[in-house]
Amino acid sequence: MILGINSQNHDASAAAIDGGDILWAAHSERYSRIKNDSYLSMAMINEMLSYGTPDIIAISDKPILKSLRRLYSGERPIWINPKDEISRLGLNKKRIEYIRHHECHAAAGFYTSKFDNAAILVIDSIGELDTISIWEGKGDQLKFIWGLKYPNSIGLFYSAITDYVGLKPNEEEYILMGMAAFGKPILVDKMKKDFFLEWDPPHFVSKNNLHRGCKWWDCQNENKFDIAASAQAIIEEYIKGAIWWMRTAIRSNNLVIMGGVALNCVANSLISNIFDNIHIMPNPGDAGNCIGAVAALTRKKLNWKEPYLGTNIQRDININTVVDHLIKGEIIGIANGRAEFGPRALGNRSLICDPRGSNIKDKMNLIKRREPFRPFAPAILSEHASDYFDMPVKHSPYMQFVSKCKYPDLFPGICHIDNTSRVQTVDNLEESIFRKILELWYEKTGCPMLLNTSLNIKGQPLVNTWEQAVVFENINGVKVF
Repeated sequence: MILGINSQNHDASAAAIDGGDILWAAHSERYSRIKNDSYLSMAMINEMLSYGTPDIIAISDKPILKSLRRLYSGERPIWINPKDEISRLGLNKKRIEYIRHHECHAAAGFYTSKFDNAAILVIDSIGELDTISIWEGKGDQLKFIWGLKYPNSIGLFYSAITDYVGLKPNEEEYILMGMAAFGKPILVDKMKKDFFLEWDPPHFVSKNNLHRGCKWWDCQNENKFDIAASAQAIIEEYIKGAIWWMRTAIRSNNLVIMGGVALNCVANSLISNIFDNIHIMPNPGDAGNCIGAVAALTRKKLNWKEPYLGTNIQRDININTVVDHLIKGEIIGIANGRAEFGPRALGNRSLICDPRGSNIKDKMNLIKRREPFRPFAPAILSEHASDYFDMPVKHSPYMQFVSKCKYPDLFPGICHIDNTSRVQTVDNLEESIFRKILELWYEKTGCPMLLNTSLNIKGQPLVNTWEQAVVFENINGVKVF
């Protein structure tokens, strides 16, 4: 058994893998209740140990390379020793292997895919010194093809603009993506002129190091939604350019996208038809690197089935009672089964309701304390998805693409201002109670979808345990099953 670890940066996580089987994987923040926690908690490790004792620890960073970057960038402290955390957790007698950050991203994507070969794109803000890397996966092999290094980073550019409009970088980039639909990309040329010396995707050269943001940028009088739309247009142009370059450079019909930028579901939808097949692991950011570290070390395909890999809540649910509450127009919570490994709730730690109400988006945003313009995702029985949405892909089980809704007036709660929706197609998974709820809901109402969002309040981690679910219910007045 190998314990994969991503820690001492944002989104600490761990995964226990035995052979090719992922026994358990989880986010540290769900245990510590500290959003984007950088460190592993003892409670988390104790849960991991219930699945067995690891023989090897694989860590998703090369600490010496990371320290060189911190020295160059002015970050302090320069040296952070992973062994200090390993010792704190009582795991210091284990063999430790260190793997490069981007290699872990690429491995997590390729070795959880069903592809025998693939072109792999990794884009994040920064990993040691790498910011963008392109790989080829073939059989059990993973080959580096091309890359860019710090401070040239399209991820840092997007995070800097996130900070510039008053959002929290490394956390609220998805809000910037949502804001873009309300604006016009009228600042694209200015952004290219002000931020880039060269622009020929996948290659570019940054004018400035954006690690500490871009508050110096002279654009304070512009509409924030236009700024967001322009940044989104640039990220889309870059990703499309990089993907087309890969299509000609790598002989494969399969594409894997990883890194935090892979969570940009709007951009993903624009490139979904360049390759025949596409795979994005449901946890493509840094947290997914705990699985990637093990995959990169072993160079073997993983037995990836579904993302329900975390804390298990074992309680009986009366599906009829759940659907009765939904029919009454109530917003309810589901906390059942193993927690999702990834940033998006997929039915095991979800808030759900009827998507057809004219004021349901406002009611849900009030509960979650979110910006009122933000929409929610539809979860739909997979066999009905194409009846209601213009799907860019056949299946979207992890909310990784957006689709035009064919009937936006009927489903205002799940449609954005541009009539798009981040669709979750729900297949008949053996361990998911969510599919059964949807099936009964459809049987009783004729509507094959529900509004689905995460069981949390803005800025807080998802509910992890039943005890936390009870607290959520009592504080927010939302019945949780």
